Amino acid sequence: MAPAVAAPVAAAVALLAWRASTLTGSGAVAAAVVGALILLGTGWAGGAILAAFFVSSIVIGRVAPVAPALDAKGERRDSRQVLANGGPAALGALLAFRDPALGLWVVTGSLAAATADTWATSLGGLSRPGPRRLLFGRRVAPGTSGGMTLLGCAGGLGGALLVAAVGAGTGGGFALLPVGTLIGFAGMVADSALGAGWQGRFRCPLCEVASDWRVHRCGSRTVREGGLRWLDNDAVNLSATALAAALAVAARLLLR
Repeated sequence: MAPAVAAPVAAAVALLAWRASTLTGSGAVAAAVVGALILLGTGWAGGAILAAFFVSSIVIGRVAPVAPALDAKGERRDSRQVLANGGPAALGALLAFRDPALGLWVVTGSLAAATADTWATSLGGLSRPGPRRLLFGRRVAPGTSGGMTLLGCAGGLGGALLVAAVGAGTGGGFALLPVGTLIGFAGMVADSALGAGWQGRFRCPLCEVASDWRVHRCGSRTVREGGLRWLDNDAVNLSATALAAALAVAARLLLR
């Protein structure tokens, strides 16, 4: 798609998302850049995949809103969240200038992982049995990084399947349906594993509650209780979507 078309379309969609209060100002700018790169590299096919992630995430968030126990950022996505979820897909889309199918596979795999994580988090909050650490470990409080439920896993698989189906149907080929679904689900599992093992864990000394962030929503600086200080939830999400992008490249090259 020509830059003269890609940039205005992406900017218009980002503006609508900002007006709908799903993005912050910085998030809208980041979304416009991500959208423009995906449209530039993979055209309307990539745009459809991006729309499947973005629209379904909004819908699933309305149906099953995430419990705000550890979420210090609220419902509106900022630039770091947008880039963590869509950055690898945006860069991967540029591979389409050399290999159109490869670019589409990377966009699909990476956004399938982002969708799987979003769906798993939202639907997992509806589970009556509480989450367990990496599904089979000890029980943890809802909202704890690395906590998983069967319902959440099923939701994650459904989200990955949705994006993979759009990718396959818009030109990626039938093989992208099962492979993209598996890659998306693997990215979600990797996200949970990083969250459980290495993500920074903090506590607000003023509110006496756990937090995923170095600054709590009340404005107080938190105290680290474990994990890597620099590895916050956004960095974990970025790692998972980047891993999914790499898996998509490997799968496409192997299957080609």
